[in-house]
Amino acid sequence: MDIESFRQRLRQAAQTLGVQLQGDQIDTLLTYLQQMQRWNKTYNLTALRDPELMLVQHIFDSLSVVPPIQAIAAAQGKTELKIVDVGSGGGLPGVVLATSCSTWNVHCIDAVEKKMAFVRQMSAVLGLSNLQAHHVRIEKAEPFEADIVISRAFASLVDFVNLSERHVGATGQILAMKAKHPTDEVAELEEKTNWRVDRIEELIVPELQADRCLVYLKKVGHER
Repeated sequence: MDIESFRQRLRQAAQTLGVQLQGDQIDTLLTYLQQMQRWNKTYNLTALRDPELMLVQHIFDSLSVVPPIQAIAAAQGKTELKIVDVGSGGGLPGVVLATSCSTWNVHCIDAVEKKMAFVRQMSAVLGLSNLQAHHVRIEKAEPFEADIVISRAFASLVDFVNLSERHVGATGQILAMKAKHPTDEVAELEEKTNWRVDRIEELIVPELQADRCLVYLKKVGHER
């Protein structure tokens, strides 16, 4: 892992996405990547083993949702947000979000203890006081009253909203990070729940030649 090369690529990716990262934030993300690679050998945090792939498919991919979340905060006139990352695994996108903005209070949720132990350790090692890890099934957790509930390839849209809707605050938003346009899932969502797709935004992930999108969900009868 060529740290200097990764640093330059991360800086360029952030600029491409319009995300302002200071030098210490870039160092934090690189340390996180190194720690993830190290822990992965024992704890199987992610199926990816190659740091090159981890940089693009984990770090850059997670960074791509920072501007949309910034836009939501700006539209609501907020600087502080409570964000719940459901099925966070090794902290994606949660750790990246917490690193990107210190006024975002990020809660990573996962049912696998070893993954939350890693995120808890990252909060300490990386000095991220705005990052918390919760080893609990999302349906068992106390309501978070979150501004944003987000997931990254966690479950179908139906399962995601059914498990997560009680954690959304009165003016909150559910966001689902997906690969391809989830046409079948959208139809199922409309049939089985009182949630609808507000819009689907294409995400351009630097150095990644693959489809990515962000699905904005809203409850019927609620303007968000």
